[in-house]
Amino acid sequence: MTFKKTFLLLGLGLSLNLPGFAGPQEARTNKYSFTIDLTKVKDDRIQVTLLAPDVKQQEIVYNMPKIVPGTYSVSDFGKYVTDFKALDKKGKPLEVEQLDTNRWKIKNASKLEKITYWTNDTFDAQKREDVLFEPGGTNIEENENFLLNTFGFVGYFDGMKQVPFELNITKPSGFYGSTPLIAVASTATSDMYQVPSYMELADSPLMYNKPDTTVLNVGDTKVLVSVYSPTGKVTSKPVAANVKDILEAQRQYLGGTLPVDKYAFIIYVSEKGGKSGAFGALEHPNSSVYFLPEMPEEMFSSTLRDMAAHEFFHIVTPLGIHSEEIGNFDYINPKMSKHLWLYEGVTEYFASHVQAYEGLYDLENYLDKLREYIITSKTTFNDTLPFTLMSANVLDKPYADEYGNVYQKGALIGLMLDIQLRDLSGGKYGLRNLMADLARTYGKEKSFKDEELFDKIAELTYPELRQFFTRYVEGSEPLPLTEIFRKVGIIYEPEATITANSYGGFTPGYDQESGHIIVAETADMDDFGQAMGFQEGDQLLAMNGTPMTPVNVRELIGEKLQEMKPGEPITITVGRKDKKGKLKEVQLQGKVTPTERKGLHLLKPDPNATPQQLELRAAWLNKQV
Repeated sequence: MTFKKTFLLLGLGLSLNLPGFAGPQEARTNKYSFTIDLTKVKDDRIQVTLLAPDVKQQEIVYNMPKIVPGTYSVSDFGKYVTDFKALDKKGKPLEVEQLDTNRWKIKNASKLEKITYWTNDTFDAQKREDVLFEPGGTNIEENENFLLNTFGFVGYFDGMKQVPFELNITKPSGFYGSTPLIAVASTATSDMYQVPSYMELADSPLMYNKPDTTVLNVGDTKVLVSVYSPTGKVTSKPVAANVKDILEAQRQYLGGTLPVDKYAFIIYVSEKGGKSGAFGALEHPNSSVYFLPEMPEEMFSSTLRDMAAHEFFHIVTPLGIHSEEIGNFDYINPKMSKHLWLYEGVTEYFASHVQAYEGLYDLENYLDKLREYIITSKTTFNDTLPFTLMSANVLDKPYADEYGNVYQKGALIGLMLDIQLRDLSGGKYGLRNLMADLARTYGKEKSFKDEELFDKIAELTYPELRQFFTRYVEGSEPLPLTEIFRKVGIIYEPEATITANSYGGFTPGYDQESGHIIVAETADMDDFGQAMGFQEGDQLLAMNGTPMTPVNVRELIGEKLQEMKPGEPITITVGRKDKKGKLKEVQLQGKVTPTERKGLHLLKPDPNATPQQLELRAAWLNKQV
């Protein structure tokens, strides 16, 4: 990928001789001045130095975050800090008492000049309990890569989160800092950033390595796509091309303009996967951090595309709409908002709905996506647990185990609200309109009170919605899927018997090393599977000569196979290891065989839908009747 000089000027700031510029040793009395030196790694740690703002009291507490927004779990970044020291102007140590994992009390604090400590990274955590979800963690790879989620390196004093912060990064030659921040000064070996508060700094990740970046113009918004891939198999240019159309669709979906001037996709690609065993992303108001394993290009593109669609929509909520719990987040003892249905659920709904609304999904594909939400929410999670109760207590057992439902039932809550709003307004007003009205009512700088949101939505829209929230979001009743889908001429069947051409009935899996779908288990294999002779460990290579990949397997099995007539010959090519462990191609031959099976949570267009239902569907999905 070509590093674009135009973005360097836009992204890294102005000139090196700015009026009023002060180095980290000067004019520090009204701000924090942190320095992180990436050129001096010691035992896989880097040193953090703080020239402290003026402290008036005799004792003050320095905090590293226990929990950070968007993770909904305990991180305890203080456990990665070692050799914590507080010094006066003469370099003499002040007495420090570590109160707990994340807090240090400094005595004689009015004499405080400097704090120093070393930080370990989370990617290489040695203890299982210290492993964090990588997109919310930190990485230190000397002369290779530094993933700086700032909350993993930088803390704050009690009562002083709103004091300005200056962040100075000393970097190896040739390294570039990918970040949503704009540097106020930059040289070949250093960058300086200034932000007005800890909240903004904590929401501003940086990734330093030799640059592989591409810049997109999405309307008036500059979008940086930065990739670190140690093997070079994944590069920024095709990744940027892959996400561009979804970003353009989101811009149109939001009325033609985006509420941010700049945005950064920061993507770390792992050759072997991470210690958490998971992959994914963490959102910030002007950026998102991704941790993804290497996988086949089509699969990587598809995975990233869906994640990017979700994370990018967080520019709507909680950036523009959030409660007091988020607006003034407590990093040590946070109170959780009960509105995860809004922050994550509506965001996930928008991420899939935009693709149907802007023509990137057809109706069949979109209904398949909605069916996935339904199946997962009803089979994996507690469908009768009040959503607000789970949300407010998500840090505690057993509610923490239900968190994943925000992306499933939470999206369905958004769906139900959207269709109801369309129905009540004759198709003219939907969930996007409501989000715009809430953003105008509150906005980035004004938080709503948790207990008032449902009443405010009913006030802005229709009184009927208050009862919906009472019954289905605050209450334990399952969502009224049949009733709501009927409004747009969609038939929902919780259970039905269907006849389909069998693929074999084995349990499929994915082999990361080869990138192929495999036969994981054969215990429940049906007659067709037994006749074909599938064996556990078989890699699925082709069907009737067409290569089979994780990206097209649904099309081959769900469409091509279903279009074949019963009795037609079929050949499936598998990769199978012989007794010596050598992989050989084997042709499995048989005849297409239909089988009856139980279908759960089926969605299909009603062939007898009324004109009114079709008109409402058209308004909901932006389609002509």
